Amino acid sequence: MSFIKESKNKRSNQLVESDNTKMLLKRTFDYIQAGYPIHFTGPAGTGKTSIALALARKRKRPVMLIHGNHEMNNKDLIGDFTGYTSKKVIDQYVRTVYKKEESVSETWENGRLLEAVLNGYTLVYDEFTRSQPTTNNLFLSILEEGIIPLYGTKSKEPFARVHPSFSVIFTSNPAEYAGVYKTQDALLDRLITIPISYEDPEEEARIVAEKSELDKEDALFISQLVAKLRGKCSHNDGKGPSLRSSLMLAKLASKQDIPIESKDEDFQQLCLDILTYPLSQCVNADEALKDAENIIMEELNE
Repeated sequence: MSFIKESKNKRSNQLVESDNTKMLLKRTFDYIQAGYPIHFTGPAGTGKTSIALALARKRKRPVMLIHGNHEMNNKDLIGDFTGYTSKKVIDQYVRTVYKKEESVSETWENGRLLEAVLNGYTLVYDEFTRSQPTTNNLFLSILEEGIIPLYGTKSKEPFARVHPSFSVIFTSNPAEYAGVYKTQDALLDRLITIPISYEDPEEEARIVAEKSELDKEDALFISQLVAKLRGKCSHNDGKGPSLRSSLMLAKLASKQDIPIESKDEDFQQLCLDILTYPLSQCVNADEALKDAENIIMEELNE
């Protein structure tokens, strides 16, 4: 079962709440308590999953996490027969009478979605658009009729009722990301979709400082650098270096005692190693990697 467990390393896993995030959690908590499913969408690295998990935990119900993928099917979500069990009974109560009974039955295991629906868990369906739309059709019945079809269960009942405490939170990346399917309008129409974007550099710096050993000044330098590079990708729907890149820079620089200085060669190399590839993904040039390196060095040498 994919339940969420608290990590011992709370600093790296706990959501750092800005004023905007606190307001967002308050609003969406009210929505989900009123029975409406929430959908957070936005570029990678904006904290969608962390926000979704923080919202889920506020409900004080067990949290089930599912990651979307193109191979997911009804058996993964509803369940499947996993094998057989046999039972043998030998009755020799009367010495002259020998009686033997043997029966074989299939063993069924509930899928994660069925388990969450039946027990009233809070389901976080992370990057649900990476699953095929036909698989996600199950949620239409869950959200509209309050039932889940029992495909493949051999149950006498064609469906099961949704537990009144069940809730679901979806996250997704933009449609133009690789490996993402277009979601059916009928499903989106049932969700409250809230776009999540990057925080401003000052707020990102607070998050970086909170999650690393850096002081606020160094964290701000990194956040501003990454934000400038991300700005080079504004034509490409926010792709490029994300908050994760800032956190990598901060944690590695802190761990390796690298000065956060634009002229320091070790820091320059760290920036090139971490930032070149994500920046190259939105540089329209024949030699994108080389151009990305040049852009990074230009920013560092300003």
